[in-house]
Amino acid sequence: EYADTDKWAAELSELYSYTEGPEFLLNRKCFEEDFRIHVRDKKWTELDKKQHRTHAMRLLDGLEVTAREKRLRVARAILYVAQGTFGECVVGAGASGAALNLWFSAQSSFLGRVLLNIMYLIVETVRQEAEGDKAEWKSMRQTFRAELGAPLYNNEPFSVMLFGMVTKFCSGHAPHFPMKKVLLLLWKTVLCTLGGFEELQSMKAEKREVLGLPPLPEDSIKVIRNMRAASPPASASDLIEQQQKRGCDLGAALIKQDNLDAFNERDPYKADDSREEEEENDDDNSLEGETFPLERDEVMPPPTQHPPSDRITCPKGLPWAPKVREKDIEMFLESSRSKFIGYTLGRWVGLGVRGGIGQELEVSSECLGLNQLVFALGMRLSALSWHQGEEEVEQVPAEILYQGLLPSLPQYMIALLKILLAAAPTSKAKTDSINILADVLPEEMPTTVLQSMKLGVDVNRHKEIIVKAISAVLLLLLKHFKLNHIYQFEYMAQHLVFANCIPLILKFFNQNIMSYITAKNSISVLDYPYCVVHELPELTAESLEAGDNNQFCWRNLFSCINLLRILNKLTKWKHSRTMMLVVFKSAPILKRALKVKQAMMQLYVLKLLKVQTKYLGRQWRKSNMKTMSAIYQKVRHRLNDDWAYGNDLDARPWDFQAEECALRASIERFNSRRYDRAHSNPDFLPVDNCLQSVLGQRVELPEDFQVNYDLWLEREVFSRPISWEELLQ
Repeated sequence: EYADTDKWAAELSELYSYTEGPEFLLNRKCFEEDFRIHVRDKKWTELDKKQHRTHAMRLLDGLEVTAREKRLRVARAILYVAQGTFGECVVGAGASGAALNLWFSAQSSFLGRVLLNIMYLIVETVRQEAEGDKAEWKSMRQTFRAELGAPLYNNEPFSVMLFGMVTKFCSGHAPHFPMKKVLLLLWKTVLCTLGGFEELQSMKAEKREVLGLPPLPEDSIKVIRNMRAASPPASASDLIEQQQKRGCDLGAALIKQDNLDAFNERDPYKADDSREEEEENDDDNSLEGETFPLERDEVMPPPTQHPPSDRITCPKGLPWAPKVREKDIEMFLESSRSKFIGYTLGRWVGLGVRGGIGQELEVSSECLGLNQLVFALGMRLSALSWHQGEEEVEQVPAEILYQGLLPSLPQYMIALLKILLAAAPTSKAKTDSINILADVLPEEMPTTVLQSMKLGVDVNRHKEIIVKAISAVLLLLLKHFKLNHIYQFEYMAQHLVFANCIPLILKFFNQNIMSYITAKNSISVLDYPYCVVHELPELTAESLEAGDNNQFCWRNLFSCINLLRILNKLTKWKHSRTMMLVVFKSAPILKRALKVKQAMMQLYVLKLLKVQTKYLGRQWRKSNMKTMSAIYQKVRHRLNDDWAYGNDLDARPWDFQAEECALRASIERFNSRRYDRAHSNPDFLPVDNCLQSVLGQRVELPEDFQVNYDLWLEREVFSRPISWEELLQ
C-alpha cells in the first residue's frame, strides 16, 4: 500500500549498510564499559525512568568533551541506547523513552555518521503515531516537531542545514559525508515538520473552506487504492509467441477482449506502426516477451470463461469526479456563443455569466492556485500605488522552510539531481562523477566470491535507498509549496526543469523496469533489528542469490511512483514542458512502464501519456488503442478535453523560452515583493500619484539647471504649442 513511508522496522533497517554490521557490537561495548563504571551491579532494563534520564543526561554531557576519541565512544554509547539496548531485551522496549530525552543531541556536530544515526532514530521514532499514545507523548511530539522546523540553527530550520550538507558534498568540499544517511534524515525531517499525505489533504480542505471554495470531492490516494491494475499492452512479438505456445490461429487472437480489468494476455490490436516497433526494439532493455509475476497462473487464476452473449458489458462508472478550470469554462462559453449565436462577450465577462455549469462540475483544486495568483496580482498593483499593500504571511512550517531554502534553492535542486543521477541504475560509472559509495565500501575490499556478492547487494541496496529518499523529498516539497503558495511551487519546479529533471527521470525509466521492481538487493538476516536480536546464520552464495521472500521490491516501486508524480507535477498545464516529453520520445519508455501491474504506477504513467497523445500523431493512437482505452477508463476527465483527437486550441508551436521567461518574471516579482525587504527592485518602490502632494514637495534642482533655467523655459514651455481644449477633455 502506497503511503508516506514503509513499516517502522523497514525504515530503520535502511539506515544501516551491511558493512556497518560489526559496529552494532562496538556500540554495545562502548555503552557497557561506561555503564559498569557509573551504575554497578545493575542492568539498563532494571533502572527506573528517573535513572534512565540521569544516565542519558550524563552521556550527553560527554559529547562536549574535547578529546575526539572519548567523544566518539560516548556517541556510540548513546546510539546503543537509541537502538533499544538490544543486548538485554527485544528491540523497542527502551528506545522510545530514551529518544525523547536524547533528541537535543542534534545540536552537536553532525559530521559523524554515528550522530546522524542517533538523530535519524529519534526523528523516525518520535514521528510515529499510534492510537494508544498518551497525552504526554502527543504534547512532546508537537513540541519536537515545532522545534525541529523552527529557525533555531543559525536562524534557519534544521532541514536547511541538511540541504547545506548535500550541496557541500556535491561541490567536493565534504566528500566524506555519509550521503545516504543525510538524505534519509532530510526526508524524515521534512516529513516530520511539514506533514505527510494525510496532513496535506486536511490542510487543503481547511484552505478551501477559508477561501469559500467547495469541499474536495475525494482523496486521490484513497481512490487509487481502490482501482485495479490493467493488463499491460502486449506487443506484436508477444502475440506471435503466445499463439505459437497455445497453438491457436491468428483469428482466435483477434476476438474482442473483455474490459481491461479482466485478466487476459492477448492484445486484440496488432501494432501496425513499424516506426514504434523500431523504437521499442532499439532499446537493449526491452521487455518484450517477459511476463509479470502476477500474470502467472499460480499467482492469479485465469478469468472465468463467459459465453459470447455476455461479452458486451457496460462499465460500472469512472473512478473520478470530473473537474473543470475557470479557463475551460470561459473557452467553452466563448466557443458556444461564437458557434450558435455568432458573437463573443470577451474574456472576463464569462466568469460572471457562466450560470449553473460550475454547480454540475467540481471546480478543480487549481482554484487554490488561482486565488493566490489573483492576490499576487492585486499586491503587485497596490505596490505601484502610493498606499502600498502589506501582505500578511502566516509563518507555517512550509513558509519557514521556503524562506530558509530561497537564497540557495537552485543549488539545492541541482545537488539532489546530481546524486539522483549517480544513483540511477542506468548511469554509467564516470571518473569525474560524485562518489556516493564512500560510506558503504569497507576498509578492506572483498577477497572471496561470497564477500563480493554481499558487497554487490549492499551497493545496489545503497543506491536504491538514495533514490527513494530523494524522490520522496522532492515530491513532499513540491506538494507542500504548492499548497502554501503557487509561486513557491513554480519556483522550485522551474529550477528542477532548468536542472534537466525531466530527461533525468525519463533516463531513469529507460531501463528494464520490471527487473528494477523485482530486484532482490537485500539480505533479510543482516537487516536491523533482526541482526541484533538473533544469531546470525551462515551465509552462502545460494542464500544470497535467493534474496528475500518478497516478489517485489516495495522500496523501488515507491521510488518509481514518486518520480512519476514529480514528472506529472512539472508538466501539468505547461505546454512547453509537455512538448519536452514528446521531444525526448517518452511515449515508448512510459508504455513499457505499464508492464508493472500496479494501479497507482499505471495511473501516473497514463496521465503522462494522455497529455502528449494529441502530439504523437493519428498513427500512434491507432496502434495503441488499448493504451487509449486505459487512459479513458482510469484518468480523470475534464470539460471539453480533446486529448484523444489532436485538435486542441493549445496545440500551438513550441516556444519553451518565452513561456519559461514569462513565468520566471512572475516568480521573481513574487519573491522580490515578499522576501526582499530592502525593495531594491525599482518596480516596487511606492509612487505618489497625488497632484497636490507632488507639487508641494521641495525638489533640490542641480546647479547647471538653475544656470540654464531661462533656456529650458523657452525651449520646453514657450516654444511648444499647447491645445488647451484637448488637455481639458
